[in-house]
Amino acid sequence: MAKKPSNHREPWTNQELGRLKRLVKGNTPTPLIAHELSRAEDAVRQKSSEEGISLKPTNRGPYDRRRGTR
Repeated sequence: MAKKPSNHREPWTNQELGRLKRLVKGNTPTPLIAHELSRAEDAVRQKSSEEGISLKPTNRGPYDRRRGTR
């Protein structure tokens, strides 16, 4: 059985929310965000959903890879 984070079931602080927003803005992967915040990945996903924060990466390729009709 996996070890529970030290702050399991503890409310999120304003500092943690700010850090979550900064990490998401920097395109940090969800598992790494969870590790940095000492929270479970599911907890990070749940809180970001509640706060309206998208965890989808914003980095895109430099050009559209779909081929246009010629």
